[in-house]
Amino acid sequence: MTAFAYRLLGGDGRARLGLLETAHGAVHTPAFMPVGTAGTVKAMTPESVSATGAEIVLGNTYHLMLRPGAERVRRHGGLHRFMNWPGPILTDSGGFQVMSLAKLRKLTEEGVTFQSHLDGSSHLLTPERSMEIQRLLDADITMAFDECTPYPATEAEAAASMRLSMRWASRSRAAFVERPGYGLFGIVQGGVYAELRAESAAALLDIGFDGYAVGGLAVGEGQEEMFRILDVTVPHLPTDRPRYLMGVGKPADIVGAVMRGIDMFDCVMPTRSGRTGQAFTRRGTVNIRNARHQDDPRPLDEACACPACRNYSRAYLHHLAKAEEVLGLMLLTWHNLHYYQDLMRDLRAAIGEHRLAHHAADFAALQALGDIEPI
Repeated sequence: MTAFAYRLLGGDGRARLGLLETAHGAVHTPAFMPVGTAGTVKAMTPESVSATGAEIVLGNTYHLMLRPGAERVRRHGGLHRFMNWPGPILTDSGGFQVMSLAKLRKLTEEGVTFQSHLDGSSHLLTPERSMEIQRLLDADITMAFDECTPYPATEAEAAASMRLSMRWASRSRAAFVERPGYGLFGIVQGGVYAELRAESAAALLDIGFDGYAVGGLAVGEGQEEMFRILDVTVPHLPTDRPRYLMGVGKPADIVGAVMRGIDMFDCVMPTRSGRTGQAFTRRGTVNIRNARHQDDPRPLDEACACPACRNYSRAYLHHLAKAEEVLGLMLLTWHNLHYYQDLMRDLRAAIGEHRLAHHAADFAALQALGDIEPI
């Protein structure tokens, strides 16, 4: 069976071109992972997700442990077979969702006791149980169990949270079952404090992981602050392991993070926006519900080859959105995911050809123009 491995294929400045090999296939990086929180990328079939160019998707421990249950997924052959996705899957550890969704949380050294947001049932999630759930799901990439440091937090609060996460990271490493093609990522925490980020990265490197994520960002601190934290964090991470920025983000966030050495991303933004009438294009965002689109015969994005752009006009998509037809949100979701994969493909090409700075400048200039072409 294929070993879990990351190969650095090239670079441009701090940006990296790589290949991540897993039990269920390879992922070309930089990569964007569509979010399939509950075992499905909303409004998409697995075949349509693959058609966008996505090579890996994300599932979530918290949601899948509550419904349908990790043991049930295991009985049905694991998450790949259960959701009919043959490629790699990364599963979030559940720590963020426990903090953001669950009710009556009690945080201790052991883990987090909480009540389900679905039915109020009581659960205990520990590093060991999180590793077990992700193994039952058959995730190619397992995430260490952590506490997502709230924002804003004082330096003392961020330090206490980070150090608890590092103790949990050590327990996650000990509980993780090594198998060929499967990897475990540690998560750097520390809020907006450079010294704490450095301490966290050093602790994770001492434990030893197959990849390293940067967590606790895109939680309200703003792009400038996020980039500052990446600038002081990424240099502490090893060059021979993949780097994952969790929960990011907007296209401009991704471009900036790639230029700072990040390899992997996930975010609900393309799917959530698609379900609310917002489309991402090379000239910025489009709200298809706006009246200005009701007689517009053009596609959403002239340069996009997705079904929504290839086969339908803005006028028709506007009609679907106003009529609240399911097809409208399906087509916009497909478009947004296709756009994100095009974004990553173009970034990989620019890195490989050593023209990333020029490409990023062109990207920013087009985004700044906005969606202002005449009909």
